[in-house]
Amino acid sequence: MLRRALSLVAVALLSGGCASVAEVTGTATQDDLVQLRADVAALQNSVRQIKTQVDTLAPQVEGRQRDAENDRQAAGLRQRLDGLATTVTALSTRVDDLSARIEALSRQPRGATSPPAPGAPPTATPPTASAPPAPATARPAPTSPAPPAGARSATGAVQPQDLYQAAYIDFSRGSYALAVTGFREFLRRYPDHELAAGAQYWIGEAQLGLARGYSDAGQTEETTKALQQAVQEFRKVLANYPRGDKAPAALYKEAITLIELKQPTLAQARLQYLVDNFPQAEETPLARERLAALKER
Repeated sequence: MLRRALSLVAVALLSGGCASVAEVTGTATQDDLVQLRADVAALQNSVRQIKTQVDTLAPQVEGRQRDAENDRQAAGLRQRLDGLATTVTALSTRVDDLSARIEALSRQPRGATSPPAPGAPPTATPPTASAPPAPATARPAPTSPAPPAGARSATGAVQPQDLYQAAYIDFSRGSYALAVTGFREFLRRYPDHELAAGAQYWIGEAQLGLARGYSDAGQTEETTKALQQAVQEFRKVLANYPRGDKAPAALYKEAITLIELKQPTLAQARLQYLVDNFPQAEETPLARERLAALKER
């Protein structure tokens, strides 16, 4: 078990080293950024696994220390355990540092030759918000959380789940522009993956988040553009993944966004399509309520 934990340390250290190119050269392309964020997600997953191994080994050490005949063996195991715990701490620090570096790189202007150091004041970014726009009486459609990051292959290659998880982390933190970039990169690489429908859906949700941020900042034109883009992204879910589990949610959110854009007739048509074609979906009762409200106008 200890050998397995130590091997996980080695994998995590190799993962952390993936940022060295951008850090040494002082430059980073968009692909570099996506790769780094995926590496962070995979590294965090490795750290969690190592901590689990440490917690599992601790009781064994305590049990052996109570046996006088195994004092020497227990002392050796304790020393190795302490070393492993120290490595976990170092890896956790590495994750934090790398996350800060990625955040700085993501705000680096195009054509810049060196990224700002971690902790430096960030450059201006488009406004974001923590929730997508919806009328005051709207109830959000049920959504499912992103799956955990997948394990790396023996060669250390980035797995599809790593890219997906990194983008979802950006979304959950309100970094919607980064989330859009990450999910689009995922779709570019893995258009037929089982998570592809979810990636397309979250692009639409991220556009709603951007729209809300622009609205809060009083940028009416940018708000409208983001809402219109959200409609297009939600439509892609049904067009490209009609049998995916995100199709009903995408239809509902498209309709709500169309209401925001003052297009009630089209919104009503989309809601009716949802009710007719997905009668068992979680979003269908909400769609019926919306339809009734629209017909009363």
